[in-house]
Amino acid sequence: MWTRRACLAGLTSLAACGRDPAPAGDYQPSYADAPAGAEGELLFAVHPLHNPAKLFEVYGPLVDWLNRQLPEARLKLQASRNYEEFERQLQQRRFAFALPNPYQTLLASRHGYRVFAKMGDDESFRGILLLRRDGPVHAIADLRGRAISFPARSALAATMMPQYFLHRHGLPLAAYEQRYVGSQESAIMNTVLGNTAAASTWPLPWRAFQREHPDEAARLVQAWQTDTLPNNALVARDDVPPVLVARLRQLLLELHRHAEGQVLLARIPLTLFEGADEATYRPVRQFMDEFERSVRGVQG
Repeated sequence: MWTRRACLAGLTSLAACGRDPAPAGDYQPSYADAPAGAEGELLFAVHPLHNPAKLFEVYGPLVDWLNRQLPEARLKLQASRNYEEFERQLQQRRFAFALPNPYQTLLASRHGYRVFAKMGDDESFRGILLLRRDGPVHAIADLRGRAISFPARSALAATMMPQYFLHRHGLPLAAYEQRYVGSQESAIMNTVLGNTAAASTWPLPWRAFQREHPDEAARLVQAWQTDTLPNNALVARDDVPPVLVARLRQLLLELHRHAEGQVLLARIPLTLFEGADEATYRPVRQFMDEFERSVRGVQG
């Protein structure tokens, strides 16, 4: 049996605390390198905004509820172990439905996916930088020569937006060490444990960490935040029947209107899903053009 301290420390290497949470009902999750879904199953993938165990805990009940409302279809939640794996599977058109980040939404559009909805609460789609309360960093310039933990190179809110923010405030990539540690939770824990001088993440995982690990979270302070962009999208592959896409869209957009849906949204946490299309993500395309011009290539 792990101790609580060992379990928390395990987040720095993407280890989940204990066993994966038991899924609701008869729902069974799958990983992105597993064989394709059984006949009749439609894979619903969520990009790695949490480690897989946490992602199953948060989104499994939502997928289970959707299956009860969609007798004509069977959705199966699929987690990826890292951003690269998710993006590779997206390019291979493996998923029927997906919830990519906005950068990955642009990528998906080049491989036959279409936006049909998005997460609301755009005010929360921003990067934040966390520091240790007792640490030596008090100004952006103090990060020069130090290490910052990021979840992944292609995490938009949690990596690219903070890197652009630092660049604009006089701290280019070459001025600090970038450590890509695999998940939001790991990025935060690396700073809690003093392995990095700052953690780069975004509000949803930070709020979850504060709720689940209050003692460790109390060691940190949010120092800076970026501007916002449109939140994560919901996309459908172009060979999924339009009537099914429309029904799924309706169910998601109405979640906030009833008590059961509000409980499901609170797990994310999210106020609502809302309508969207490709035009919604034009500001993201503009940001990406500027980021790649002035900071780095997405894979660089």
